[in-house]
Amino acid sequence: MATEKARALLGGPPRVVNVGLELFAAELQRQQAPVVQVDWQPPAGGDARLAGLLARLTAGDARDRPGQASAAARIEAANATAVRRLLDSQPVLVDVLTAGDALPGMAHDLVLHAGPPIAWDAMCPLQRGAVAVGAVYEGLAADPAEAARRLAEGAIRIAPCHAHAAVGPMTGIITASMPVFVVENRATGNRAYVTINEGMGKVLRFGATQPEVLERLRWMRDELAPALRAAIADAGGLDLNALVAQALQMGDELHMRNLASTALFVRAIAPHLTAALRRDGDRLDRVMRFLTRNNDQFFLNLAMGAAKAAADAAHGVPDSSLVTAMARNGVELGLRVSGLGDRWFTGPADLVQGLYFPGYTAADACRDIGDSAIMETVGLGGMAMATAPALVPFLGLRDTRAGQQQTQLAREITLAEHEVFLLPALGGQGTPVGIDVRKVVETGITPLINTAIAHREPGIGQIGAGVAHAPPAAFAAALEALAAAIS
Repeated sequence: MATEKARALLGGPPRVVNVGLELFAAELQRQQAPVVQVDWQPPAGGDARLAGLLARLTAGDARDRPGQASAAARIEAANATAVRRLLDSQPVLVDVLTAGDALPGMAHDLVLHAGPPIAWDAMCPLQRGAVAVGAVYEGLAADPAEAARRLAEGAIRIAPCHAHAAVGPMTGIITASMPVFVVENRATGNRAYVTINEGMGKVLRFGATQPEVLERLRWMRDELAPALRAAIADAGGLDLNALVAQALQMGDELHMRNLASTALFVRAIAPHLTAALRRDGDRLDRVMRFLTRNNDQFFLNLAMGAAKAAADAAHGVPDSSLVTAMARNGVELGLRVSGLGDRWFTGPADLVQGLYFPGYTAADACRDIGDSAIMETVGLGGMAMATAPALVPFLGLRDTRAGQQQTQLAREITLAEHEVFLLPALGGQGTPVGIDVRKVVETGITPLINTAIAHREPGIGQIGAGVAHAPPAAFAAALEALAAAIS
């Protein structure tokens, strides 16, 4: 009788929702009882101090002064401004210039690298090798060995690309005479700079040291860059957001897959290259061969420049908790937050999980490296995995729905949906955009970063591709700084 009354009260058999430890759900399933497991953890992973800071920065507390907006309200207002700037950005490719002529603060004795600031002797071997080759290219040393000595002595200086309004993939090397794409944000007027993609094979961004690396870089400087500059001028600039938005509809997430975006760029620039080089057919042939043969990642650099221009427009909003840069140097990942100036908050760079070329394993890999996580910062790359099922194997899964799940998971740590970057696989929803340090610390979900894998030693190059996660420690440090700044 009691059982019948219980069933009547419940309206049917017991329906269980288990929160927390899966052991209880597993036992119910063993007894064939229906159960729903909720993946839950306490805010800030149970860290009472961080949870207290979160409570104040998301809901306010008694320490907020009467008559003044709470810390939480100030952050929400600041974030609305910062995200609006991000969404309203209009990045346009306007020129190709040498870094020494374009980048603010660039100097002849300076070699820029990817990631947050790092001392020469603390760099990973891959990045040290690439910096040394960059110094040789610039004529600062006769060979990598001499360059290494001069770098150790401080006769050649190093600095992050981000400190000079620039970004670079993988090792991220930029020197004064290298050509860079110039991307202007027409909404705000700020400019960002990025190197021209070298193509595949032995390339500086993967730390290659062979003579062909310098030969290609010099050809790019002397022949490719002037041709592209003339074509961009003939075109009157190229709207990069339009190309990105179209490529998302064609299966690119714009970080690891740039097949469609590169094809779209070549189609857009080709008539203008033809116009610029109509009297030099051999040169036109060399340029077109470079753009179209074994160079499917060419657009990555352009997308990075567009992302940097957008993210920089959202930087510098007081009280904002919006992440405006993520960058890795093979040792640490660093992030910057809109409301916290140019400070970097760091944690250990992740070991990339993914697929390796035959003969290589994780033991051969450099840790996560490159400025290309600027893509995830603006809602692309790992944030847009739903549109790129071809990349799902990098997650270690076979189910193509895993990409959609990753994009939906990213919504838990972001502030908005992009209004231009739309995903057909999710019914036209915008990509999740605007990483909020508060949400990352609260949920324990860290941004997923799509990336290539480089060998840990210079001279070998790419050995695979996969995914990495930003370290929780960097977000916790940023949250603490935000709480101190807004007190």
